[in-house]
Amino acid sequence: MKSTVEKLSPTRVRINVEVPFTELEPDFERAFKQLAGQVRLPGFRPGKAPRKLLEARIGRGAVLEQVVNDALPSRYSEAVTSAEIQPLGQPDIEVTKLEDNEELVFTAEVDIRPEIELPDLTALKITVDPIEIADDEVDTELQNLRARFGTLTGVERAAADGDFVSIDLSATVDGTEVPEAATEGLSHEIGSGQLIDGLDEAIIGLKTGESKVFTTTLAAGPHAGQEAEVTVTVKSVKERELPEADDEFAQLASEFDTIDELKESLVEQVKRVKRIQQAEQIRDKALEALLADVEVPLPEAIVQAQIDDTLHNAIHGLDHDEDKFNESLTEQGSSREEFDTNTRNEAEKAVKTQLLMDAVADKLDIQVGQADLTERLVLMSRQYGIEPQQLLQVLQQNNQLPAMFADVRRGLTIAAVVSGATVTDSDGNAVDTAEFFGPAGGEETAEAEAAEDLAVEAPAADAESESESEAAANEDAAAEKAEKKDKKKAKKKSDKKSDDSSE
Repeated sequence: MKSTVEKLSPTRVRINVEVPFTELEPDFERAFKQLAGQVRLPGFRPGKAPRKLLEARIGRGAVLEQVVNDALPSRYSEAVTSAEIQPLGQPDIEVTKLEDNEELVFTAEVDIRPEIELPDLTALKITVDPIEIADDEVDTELQNLRARFGTLTGVERAAADGDFVSIDLSATVDGTEVPEAATEGLSHEIGSGQLIDGLDEAIIGLKTGESKVFTTTLAAGPHAGQEAEVTVTVKSVKERELPEADDEFAQLASEFDTIDELKESLVEQVKRVKRIQQAEQIRDKALEALLADVEVPLPEAIVQAQIDDTLHNAIHGLDHDEDKFNESLTEQGSSREEFDTNTRNEAEKAVKTQLLMDAVADKLDIQVGQADLTERLVLMSRQYGIEPQQLLQVLQQNNQLPAMFADVRRGLTIAAVVSGATVTDSDGNAVDTAEFFGPAGGEETAEAEAAEDLAVEAPAADAESESESEAAANEDAAAEKAEKKDKKKAKKKSDKKSDDSSE
């Protein structure tokens, strides 16, 4: 086989391949073997019919078509390997010459990874925000902890911000009832903003049994994007009573004996979050610096594929009706032109980032180990709420393992870049990146820790039930803690008696 490569652009090539028929003999053998098992000829057992009879039965043209279709993928792969190019996406293959018993000639146009001139990565300088902890941030954490151990008590006054209410909702669009928007006995925390716009403002000031009508835009269902008249009726009002922030609370809510010790722990907790946020900023700044300094030619077909995928996802919920999609953008204060521009910019940046990271990974010889893949798999399984083995099967079935491998490698690459860069905060202090990025790329661990530390559980549909269940759980925890303390005190008394008796 003979192959040559024409460079059509920095990101696209045409591969010309010539295959003599003598090299196609194994392909003919496979084709006739398959046909022999499919075509029944009188006097011959299945799979035993001679080639000449099979060819006479189905025609030489059909045989050639199957041989060519089977041969093209392997010959294309062989040409790619020989040319030492790295293709992106699927090739456009065209058979330009097919002379029976002589040669097969075809061309394959495909996007490739471009050659990228990289800067001195050790000279990279990154400046990020310093870690600063305000008293109100620690107070917020303490308030959140107190809220977890709070109790709900019914009140006779009007509803206020922060209260928990049970409400009935109904809605009409152009005077017609919307059944999907009607509900009864829905628990809601005022000020949480978890439901429709305008609801909190309408509820505040209402007492049990009172109703109010307000106008809002429906966000889901068949009337999504339309204005509706919504009626809210308050069925009950409860306020959350918080425990005092004292030593007793510290012992109830934590392993600490005093409120001061608990507050010190909360300071470290806030500092931990700040370190994670700073690590994310370091990663983003490193990428921004590289993207600004490096010229990366973009393969248009790959960019367009990302654009098409974004558009497909955007209009999928609207039955792929682009007119409805354009109307939705207008209602949001945007336009199709702005959407298309933003989508292209984001796609170009994403493709540029991927190509750049792959080039840096090659330069630094980044290797992905089994532990790296396992760690990412475990993290993803936690995010999706399924077992790692089950997720692995899903990825294999959808041929997504190569994409996960590439993503892990790029993560290790940016970690290696950060580890070799000079990182300081805006106050001029050196920032130690080893905790999250390590000396040879530890971003996967950082991402896992960040995901766990910053994970926010989805809001419960029934806020009141959630608080009650939390209270029950907290009571169990408190009882268990009290039992442990009693045992601890009893042990101390026993030890003391033993000491006294020994004296």
